[in-house]
Amino acid sequence: MKQFFGAFFGSCLGILITGVVITLIVIASVASMFSDAINMKKDNGYTAKENTVLKINLDGDIKERSIENPFGDVDLGPFMPKETLGIGDIIESLKFAKTDKNIKGIYLEVSNPVAGFATLEEVRNALLDFKKSGKFIYTYSEGYSQKAYYLATTADKLYLNPEGGLEIKGLSSQMMFFKKMLEKTGVEVQIFRHGKFKSAIEPFMLDKMSEANRAQVETYLGSLWNHMVNGMAKSRGMTSKDINDMANNLLIRSPQDAVKYKLVDELKYEDEVFSAIKKNIKIAETDKITFASLTDYTEANTDTKVSKNKIAVIYAVGEIESGEGDDEKIGSERIAKAIKDARLDKDVKAIVLRVNSPGGSALASDVIWRETVLAQKAKPFIVSMGDVAASGGYYISCAADRIFAQPNTITGSIGVFGMIPNAQKALSEKLGITIDTVNTNKHSDVGTILRGATTVEYEYIQQSVEHIYDVFITKVATGRKTTKNNIDSIGQGRVWSGADAIKINLVDELGGINDAIAYAAKQAKLNEYKLLELPKQKDPLQELLGNTKEEMETRSMKSNLGETYLYVKQIKNVLQMKGVQARLPYEMIIE
Repeated sequence: MKQFFGAFFGSCLGILITGVVITLIVIASVASMFSDAINMKKDNGYTAKENTVLKINLDGDIKERSIENPFGDVDLGPFMPKETLGIGDIIESLKFAKTDKNIKGIYLEVSNPVAGFATLEEVRNALLDFKKSGKFIYTYSEGYSQKAYYLATTADKLYLNPEGGLEIKGLSSQMMFFKKMLEKTGVEVQIFRHGKFKSAIEPFMLDKMSEANRAQVETYLGSLWNHMVNGMAKSRGMTSKDINDMANNLLIRSPQDAVKYKLVDELKYEDEVFSAIKKNIKIAETDKITFASLTDYTEANTDTKVSKNKIAVIYAVGEIESGEGDDEKIGSERIAKAIKDARLDKDVKAIVLRVNSPGGSALASDVIWRETVLAQKAKPFIVSMGDVAASGGYYISCAADRIFAQPNTITGSIGVFGMIPNAQKALSEKLGITIDTVNTNKHSDVGTILRGATTVEYEYIQQSVEHIYDVFITKVATGRKTTKNNIDSIGQGRVWSGADAIKINLVDELGGINDAIAYAAKQAKLNEYKLLELPKQKDPLQELLGNTKEEMETRSMKSNLGETYLYVKQIKNVLQMKGVQARLPYEMIIE
């Protein structure tokens, strides 16, 4: 019987493996056909017809770089996201559309964009710039989140479904604290840090925000909200007080309230919005509107300049770690190599480093910093900050000739910390596991999670943290041409908004990635140039077939858990941390 079941399950396993292999081969074949079709579409080109309306849907994730998917708009969930346009391509497409005589206007659909505040700012500014052409923007949604409404206020006509919703309530930042959970499980987290504002470790040592952390959160959250309110009020012909009154008193309780308080122009169903568009572009009610998707329009207007001169745009996105990394994590080897390649390329006349990172490993940050210094000595080196460029993200930015950020970029957090869990009590009292150790020297097992650090060992690790903090502020002071004392006074791990950072010389100019590129071109004295995006992205099909088990599990968890995945990620990061960290408390949810 044993042999029977062994053979039976062995056969099942063989069939399963064969099925998986065949499936992958089919996927590869189909993907190849799709890829050929996409390439043919690009080769044949796409030309907007007369009276075309650009249809833009900004729901979902707005990425730094465009993601190509051989399956086009087919979303394979955790395996491969659907084709997505990056912020640079969105901005460039709106620029083309502004002067395209066949594009009469924009129909904007937006309910709940998944993006940081600086990303929203770049898209919003591009939409406002488009309006300077005199062309229309009509917006419709069944429900506007606050971020969606911020984008929607660029519209000439702002419509809401008659049974829809609209949020005006202000911003809230929430942090989850694990201290009591750790106490219940018997795990002690040993903290080493410099910076009274370095709050990344607070969830593991406190059960609520420290006064210093609360003060900084109130400051930068207030800065983000005030900027958003001012933009919405200006676009809708209101005052900031009007909008704050609505938020404080929760006045928007029905679609009719949104009209009453002039947040929207009219309540309409989508077919009625289409009728309004037809009337605007002067076509018959029975005619169909010619819509162009943003993806098709972008592919048709991809940069085709043939100039030998190039500006390298290097994307540093995600947490910073040693090693190769990927498109969602900054690997020190990969990004350092990209900067080095751009520095040594004679055709590259200037470099723009696009940073969207909460930081990470201090050592990995330093490896990247070294290449930024060498690049800055060789050619114009500019930094464009995205949603967040803090802690290690600021470390790799500080050597630039000029730093651009949006008013609502999160930056600063100049501070370092280390954490070592002590699981001795948990193992002994909860699981009955004891540990016995043999060392060749007195402190051979320093840093282990199986016992607590002694006083001498604590001082040893703390001195390492202090040394790295001193190195950090020294390099920032050199890059920003100021003193260490000055950087220390605004450092200590404190987080700043871009609007506040420019006042204390952490940032040079408010603007987006296009502003940074334009400045780089000016410094390099270039009138014509091509953009070279680095590091090269992985081929989407190879990425699909090459995903490790861990990558598949991570994508699946992110897909299923949504925002709550951040808390799982936070604990996971603690367990995987190596060395001293220059990291922002990035897992806070702001909504």
